[in-house]
Amino acid sequence: MHPAPSVIIFTTLSGLGFGLLFFLGLGQPAVTGFVAFVFYAIAYALAVGGLLASTFHLGHPERAWKAFTQWKSSWLSREGVCAVVALLVMGLYALGAVFMGSHWSLLGWIGALFSLATVFTTSMIYTQLKTIPRWNMELTPAMFLSFSLAGGALLSGAEALAPWLLAIAGAIQLAYWAKGDGAFARSGTTLGTATGLGVRGDVRAFEPPHTGTNYLLREFVHVVGRKHAQKLRMIAFALAFVLPLLLILIPASGVVIKHFLVLLAVASHLAGAMVSRWLFFAQAEHVVGLYYGKR
Repeated sequence: MHPAPSVIIFTTLSGLGFGLLFFLGLGQPAVTGFVAFVFYAIAYALAVGGLLASTFHLGHPERAWKAFTQWKSSWLSREGVCAVVALLVMGLYALGAVFMGSHWSLLGWIGALFSLATVFTTSMIYTQLKTIPRWNMELTPAMFLSFSLAGGALLSGAEALAPWLLAIAGAIQLAYWAKGDGAFARSGTTLGTATGLGVRGDVRAFEPPHTGTNYLLREFVHVVGRKHAQKLRMIAFALAFVLPLLLILIPASGVVIKHFLVLLAVASHLAGAMVSRWLFFAQAEHVVGLYYGKR
């Protein structure tokens, strides 16, 4: 798939923002007043900023509201509904924390649930696509959720949970890469099955459908060299998991130094998540590539 910047920004930032909202809804950290305002401002900037970025990939962004009408059958619509509910509920919860110094636990738990549900529905937009075997597996939502929770734990300062969630997210990422590399072959999809002519023997394309490029080639066929992909995976893994884990485990002598290390860990994790998400799209082999000899 073509790794569009808008979708990479959307899936990375919104996951991080809703991950932070999840922890805030559970009372981590239990902040009030101006400090709470800062935490919620960061969470909403990431979540809403990511959602807005996704509209730039639409042909008609002004029609995005129509997606809400298809919630019975569309994961994209369900994502929109969950996101709106999460933002509204967490907005009320934030008002209590910022202006009244109160934490309304029931609202917080509901907001946290819908925040996590938003990340899950986002992941299901890609998981449901059988035409992209690398996405069509159970590890896809697990990866999205683990990234969101690990990033949210870092941003919320959940010191006890963050190392474990980073380790779990790292393990899921490795498993996703390992299983994803053989997903297309395991799907059994070939030019023969795609054309329905496989029963007659080995099917080969005489020539490409046309000589020039087109929308399908631009959007659904993107080839990443194996060596290039392996280097990017190492960079993504080191930045997203290894370096943040080391930074938050370094003994800090002062509060300022500790906060600085956490800030570096968040920045590193965000950069690594961006690289990982670029690979998520760039390495997704759409079956339409079979017709062009790209798979």
